[in-house]
Amino acid sequence: MDVEGKQFVGVIGAGSFGLTIANLLAHNVPVLLFARRPEVVSQINEHHYFDNVVISQRVTATNDPKILAETCTLLFPVISSDAFRAVMQMFGPYLRPSHLIIHATKGFDVGISDADITAGKLRKEHIMTMSQVIKEETSVRRIGCLAGPNLASEIMEGQPTATVIGSPFEEVIEAGKKALGSDVFHVFGTNDLLGAEFAGGLKNIFALGSGLITGKGLGKNIQAMLITRGLMEMIYIGKAFGAGPRTFIGTAGIGDLIATGTSENSRNYTFGFKLGKGEKRISLIENTPELAEGVRTLYLFHHLAMKLKLRLPITKMLYQVVYEDYDFSEALNYLITFPYDVDVDITF
Repeated sequence: MDVEGKQFVGVIGAGSFGLTIANLLAHNVPVLLFARRPEVVSQINEHHYFDNVVISQRVTATNDPKILAETCTLLFPVISSDAFRAVMQMFGPYLRPSHLIIHATKGFDVGISDADITAGKLRKEHIMTMSQVIKEETSVRRIGCLAGPNLASEIMEGQPTATVIGSPFEEVIEAGKKALGSDVFHVFGTNDLLGAEFAGGLKNIFALGSGLITGKGLGKNIQAMLITRGLMEMIYIGKAFGAGPRTFIGTAGIGDLIATGTSENSRNYTFGFKLGKGEKRISLIENTPELAEGVRTLYLFHHLAMKLKLRLPITKMLYQVVYEDYDFSEALNYLITFPYDVDVDITF
């Protein structure tokens, strides 16, 4: 199906970032947006307004995965990591190798229960990126991810920003650039899909930590230390999974970390900030409409670090504070006095 000579591009997910991507795409192409709930579809199609977001007239909603798959070749899944596999299973029967998928999910899928994780049974192969989930649940192979600093509220305001599409397939990168690019939204490309996915997912841990120390009333010096040392831990974890350091020190890594680790518009920073102000993790999770991915990611990689004996002092400190109610002052003292060998140790 095409409108004005242009084929529809599909967006899967009607959360805040899904609506943002739909509006962004609508500058260049007509958009078909998938939402599960019929009432959401009706609200969007009848009023072009949902969740306090004005939605472009070039966006049409549907709750039929078959229609979306048959109408669109290029798809952008924009859904939380905990729902990602189920949604790909829903779309799997209708997707073909001819489809291109660029996901925008900054988190990880895990193949075992929390009880098994706590029991020390988590292994590297249990943690999967969204591109790996897509390969398992569909026949699509030309896959990319949307990485880099993508604060939805700033994009919706039309503020200038840049993003990164990671994919080993040049046609995926070019299709993403053509669909998304504009005078205020610059799209870079990288062939390092694994690095882009790990950078986007892991930075949420340290954005959470940055919000936490700010909520505790601490200043920019310690925030800067946490962000920069956090970047080293991101690279360290990525290396354990086979990702090189280059993508981590680019827009998809340090760029995304700075944006989400310092902005009140970031869900992970805000979650950490509220923790620092004394709110409880369980209460925040129950009362937060959209998932702060860093909470789950922190849980996963703390337990994996214990299993693999990875030295991740910031991750350990944050886990103790967030999950074990460890005294913040003691945790901070642990971080300050940790015997780092050198400031920076990156091998390219």
